[in-house]
Amino acid sequence: MNGMILHNVIQTIFVIAGITAMLAAMFNWDWFFTARNAEFIVKRLGRTGSRILYGMAGLLFIIAAVYFYYQIKGI
Repeated sequence: MNGMILHNVIQTIFVIAGITAMLAAMFNWDWFFTARNAEFIVKRLGRTGSRILYGMAGLLFIIAAVYFYYQIKGI
């Protein structure tokens, strides 16, 4: 049972991270793209390229969470 709880927590983290990345990309959140963690990507790809990359990464995180949810459920 504890394993299921851990999987659910990890899936929730993936969904929250994915939604945050997608919203930041869609709404061009300044605090997100000026953060120290994002500086490297923004310098290399520019703001538009970074928005596309983070939007795609967010979508991938959400898809991964949903995929693993159904894999664990056995459907």
